[in-house]
Amino acid sequence: MFKASSTALRCGTRRCAIQYRQQAQNVIQSSSKKNGTTPRWSSTFLSSPSPDPIENDLSLQLRRSLSVSASAAPAGSDEKGEIVTFLTLNNLSDNPGAVKKKRRVGRGIGSSKGKTCGRGHKGQKARAGGGVHPTFEGGQTKFYKRIPKRGFKNIHAQPMLPINIGRLQDFVDMGRLPVPGPNDPPLTIKDLVDAGVTKINAVKHGVKLLAKGKENFTAPLRIEISRASSEAIKAIEAAGGEITTVHYNRLALKALLKPHRFDILPKRASPPPKLLGYYTDYEKRGYLSPEVQMRKLKGSMASKTVTDDGTSTTKE
Repeated sequence: MFKASSTALRCGTRRCAIQYRQQAQNVIQSSSKKNGTTPRWSSTFLSSPSPDPIENDLSLQLRRSLSVSASAAPAGSDEKGEIVTFLTLNNLSDNPGAVKKKRRVGRGIGSSKGKTCGRGHKGQKARAGGGVHPTFEGGQTKFYKRIPKRGFKNIHAQPMLPINIGRLQDFVDMGRLPVPGPNDPPLTIKDLVDAGVTKINAVKHGVKLLAKGKENFTAPLRIEISRASSEAIKAIEAAGGEITTVHYNRLALKALLKPHRFDILPKRASPPPKLLGYYTDYEKRGYLSPEVQMRKLKGSMASKTVTDDGTSTTKE
């Protein structure tokens, strides 16, 4: 900023010197016409500007502090140059009128807010700390009590976090969500959180799988989830996957997402009677339905082989 300003001052000095030289030439020409003589120009006068006071003024302005005001006017001229003022900490302030003083009440009648300070004489609203509620209507029934009320908020609701299968396909394509093999355990809500599909603090009561993006879903996922729509179930099974809906209460969900908080993991609770019909329905792929129980039993039996001595071993 200082460099640019000094350059501007130097340019202004050259401009003033040229003006000074032109004025001097005009004066000499006019005087020569009156006297009838021919003007003799000096090469030194034409080649180099002679106003030494201006050069001294420039050096003086550069030696001053950053807050300067330069007057670049030629000698003998009434015109003044542009005043340059730099913004520094000692002249930094608000714009005029930006800060308005608050009126001081109780300072006499000349202030227009004396004695009662604009509150009037006595009454509830004249007292310190007095006043009424903004909805107060003088004692009649308040407006918000006169209008009808509709609906309510269910305090027992358990809203599920919606996740679309199209988002799962995107994370599979990025390599962030692994596809479990035949002998691997199915994916759970914790695997979705670890992969970054959702945040852990967003899961309050569970996760529901929805079918948006089913036309692009091709990953054969085996997954255990809280709820799932019928279209999502069809899309996962059409891609060769497997889905099971499992009930998690608040304690079981915390044990699933944050197992490091427990020395001994608590046993999973059974669903309440209100939700028992959902998790025993095979159309919902409930984990308590007979078909899902039989499928799980067959899978565990297929992973075991019986040796000649009658002992069972698990296939790797």
